[in-house]
Amino acid sequence: MIPQNAEDFRTIWLSPDDQTVVQIIDQRLLPHEYRIHDLRAWQDGVVAIADMYVRGAPLIGATAAWSLYLASLHADDPGQEIQIAAEALLQSRPTAVNLRWAVERVLARLQSAGSGDELRTVARSEAENICDEDVEISRGIGNHGLPLIEAIAAKKNGGPVNVLTHCNAGSLATINWGTATAPIYFAHQKGIDVHVWVDETRPRNQGSQLTAWELAANGVPHTLIVDNAGGHLMQHGMVDIVITGTDRTTRCGDVANKIGTYLKALAADDNTVPFYVALPSTTIDWESRDGVAEIPIEERDPAEVTDIYGVSNGVTTHVRTTAPGTPVSNYAFDVTPARLVTGLITERGVCNASEKGLLGLFPEMDSK
Repeated sequence: MIPQNAEDFRTIWLSPDDQTVVQIIDQRLLPHEYRIHDLRAWQDGVVAIADMYVRGAPLIGATAAWSLYLASLHADDPGQEIQIAAEALLQSRPTAVNLRWAVERVLARLQSAGSGDELRTVARSEAENICDEDVEISRGIGNHGLPLIEAIAAKKNGGPVNVLTHCNAGSLATINWGTATAPIYFAHQKGIDVHVWVDETRPRNQGSQLTAWELAANGVPHTLIVDNAGGHLMQHGMVDIVITGTDRTTRCGDVANKIGTYLKALAADDNTVPFYVALPSTTIDWESRDGVAEIPIEERDPAEVTDIYGVSNGVTTHVRTTAPGTPVSNYAFDVTPARLVTGLITERGVCNASEKGLLGLFPEMDSK
């Protein structure tokens, strides 16, 4: 269970009892069951990413990094095995850019490694570094996003700040703290009266099953709403700010996030509600400029739409809600154009959703 003191929380870690086993939370079972799942081989990591045992771009990237470490452990030729694992991992989910970033980062570090033992040491060290850095990145996002909530609280004379979020961009999507939730957690810890409207969020109802559970575990006031209620709330002045995460952001500020984010941005724009996207720099695709044209959009299993996972008479079960044979389209993401984004919250600060804005915070990427 997520502790009230979230400082010690992690979503992926090396087993303290067996250094050849990586452990994760099986997020498919939340909120009804909290179960630790063991990754013993790189193939387990591929399954965990593809089948959404783990979710969220930063955690997907970290899982890929740890999977390459596992690949280094169980082969006569660990270098070759790592290459095979890398190719399989890159195919596991197409939209989140952190996946490729993490794989390429580990492979680059391994180029200078020598023997099998050194490969294993370097692979483990790089996976640990990626996780430790992600915690600090989320902390930076929280610190830079907090003033946005503080400013609203000041205007409301201490009244509740109503934040609407979409998808799960909390601790469960990262290593700790989250992206969109980090400013919320920091505001809550400072005693600001903050309340979160939680979209249920397809696919797999990640808002209702993960975000709501996580906020409850940390004592943050929240209300679950159906995905299409956001516009209504904005029309009636019940949303002060929208903060979402993103799985991939172009260098020009377009953002890909869970399906339905684009509609929230349109509603926010129509009702003059600030719409912010919280992102680690690891989710920026510096080689992409046009999100709608260039970002691949994942289509997932129709069963995630036709079936609902829940508890009935104390037993967890899947229930079909549609007629047999109903055709289903299950797009997992959509792209919100930069023109609808008020600002991007990164670990280095808040900027306009534009190439100029991003390069102002990350000038070293100007030549890419």
